[in-house]
Amino acid sequence: MEFPDDIKYTKEHEWVRVEGKTAIVGITDYAQDQLGDIVYVELPDVGEILSKGDAFGVVESVKSVSDVNSPVSGKVTETNDPLKENPETVNEDPYNEGWIVKLEMSDKADIDDLMSAKEYEAYVTEEKA
Repeated sequence: MEFPDDIKYTKEHEWVRVEGKTAIVGITDYAQDQLGDIVYVELPDVGEILSKGDAFGVVESVKSVSDVNSPVSGKVTETNDPLKENPETVNEDPYNEGWIVKLEMSDKADIDDLMSAKEYEAYVTEEKA
């Protein structure tokens, strides 16, 4: 199980990597592992305004369907369109090629409420116990 240090995590198992004003969002390695083989990813519309905690998409696997929630507030600037044809990319590379959406953050302070890699790893360990 991977827990990269350069990203922040939510209790709902989303991750966010901040590059300037841009937040790149996806689901964690733990989430994709729990879901199993991902067969469909629903993406939001570019230009959509999201508030922190809003559901903006869906990840469907052979086991279940899960909402994907925004860890920060902002405007959708880009979606990972190749996931429409290759949703399994989220399983194969959740932290890089498997990103779901890019947002222009409206409040960088939203990041302060998220977990570090160490905090998230401890959270997942406790959740599995």
